[in-house]
Amino acid sequence: MPKIILVDDHTLFRNGLKGLLQTRHDNKVVGEYSDGSQFIADLQNCHADIVFMDIAMPNMNGITATRLALRQQPDLKIIALTMFSENQYYNEMVDAGVSGFLQKDSDLQTVFKAIDKVMSGEKFLSDSLVLEQESTDSDALTEREIAVLTTICQGLSTPQIAERLEISKRTVDAHRARILEKTGCNNTASLVVYAIKAKIVNI
Repeated sequence: MPKIILVDDHTLFRNGLKGLLQTRHDNKVVGEYSDGSQFIADLQNCHADIVFMDIAMPNMNGITATRLALRQQPDLKIIALTMFSENQYYNEMVDAGVSGFLQKDSDLQTVFKAIDKVMSGEKFLSDSLVLEQESTDSDALTEREIAVLTTICQGLSTPQIAERLEISKRTVDAHRARILEKTGCNNTASLVVYAIKAKIVNI
């Protein structure tokens, strides 16, 4: 039974989402907060699996709240609730450690799919957000570069990547530099977004 927390400053939206979530008997909403600061202040008392996190909130936004929450509870699964106007926050939320992105006007089955995906350890990006992103061509990457990019998206460090792929750390760094150059990305967060858009990693 997934235990779920809702963090959003709009009471009507929280109430509506809570009601929809609980139409599936194995979902249980165990907490509601109107901003990130309230959520973080009460985090030590929270025993949840998933947090639906709004991005734009007063007092403390979803980006900061996500970073602070995952420092305290690294296994927490956080799904960012987004609007099209908030696309500029994608990289920051990925960098903060979210497990997925859900459009606020998603249908109920998409919400349930997001829950199932993140509970199984996968990442989730709603179809509407995938289609809204610019198309990405991954053909420029070699097979080895794709393997390195995949491990980067899994959160592995350079030594861990080197061990898994049986190459030197210097070679990993060289591949990373070429991947950044080829993709036009400038950090790990943007690489993850690139990999999701290019369907190199599962969502």
